[in-house]
Amino acid sequence: MSKIKENKEQFWLEKFDCFSVTGKDSKRFLNGITTGNIVDLNNKVLKSCWLSPNGILKSLLEINCSEKELKVIVLVGNTSEIRKYFNDIIFPSDDVSLSDSFSINRLQQVDDMNSWRITQPIFLKNEDKKYDFYKNNPNSMNTNDLQLWKINQAIPSLNSEINGKNNPLELGLTDLIDFNKGCYLGQETMSKIKNVSSLKQEIRVWTAKDKDVNLESVNKILFNNQNKEKSVGYITSIYVLESRIIKGLAMIKRKYLDKGNPFFSDNFGQISLEKSVGSTFL
Repeated sequence: MSKIKENKEQFWLEKFDCFSVTGKDSKRFLNGITTGNIVDLNNKVLKSCWLSPNGILKSLLEINCSEKELKVIVLVGNTSEIRKYFNDIIFPSDDVSLSDSFSINRLQQVDDMNSWRITQPIFLKNEDKKYDFYKNNPNSMNTNDLQLWKINQAIPSLNSEINGKNNPLELGLTDLIDFNKGCYLGQETMSKIKNVSSLKQEIRVWTAKDKDVNLESVNKILFNNQNKEKSVGYITSIYVLESRIIKGLAMIKRKYLDKGNPFFSDNFGQISLEKSVGSTFL
């Protein structure tokens, strides 16, 4: 990723679930079930994915490495499901222990022009003076601004983009996968997709004018024209801006991405597509 370009300074401050992994085998253990290279990680924060055995994205994680422990920050995912799976595969011979889950305050400087993955976060306790400072800082994004920023970054959401169907390569998270390390959960599928370039769809940001639709009953299928001749993809996330513009994320079939034609939605009419700031589809 490139260096940060000049842009409005913003801070992403959010509370996340977290749990600690301790023991002399903790790095080896996490290295075998996540996509990043944790064995060589020293006093850094690594963004990584937890996949199903067939390569479907189940969770987006950060591993915070210190001398005494590894903290697993659940950026997106079901913390109880993750901890249960991790616990279930610890062998009696493994020197690995998981803590109970707890909350952690995560702070990161970000902007609108660069990927969220180019800067390292820091972690703050509630009693830290820095936490109060950034919590009340006018440059810290509020809930609405953060949701819109995450859409522009194509950060996946649980039960939206992380839906039991999409793999991390389709979601633009290729750089969170170390293709050179040893075996890990979902590795065979990831290697196969990468080696044969067999991605069927890619994530995109979409925009449309608000047509006062009932968002609870949106038809999420996208079509190649108003006559709905062919399905080209489907909407995964929707966000309504104060300007009455609607934005969101969608999974689009690759064979239609280079056509240059507008796409259509039953609810939103003609929509425009753009690549996200934060995915590898730049």
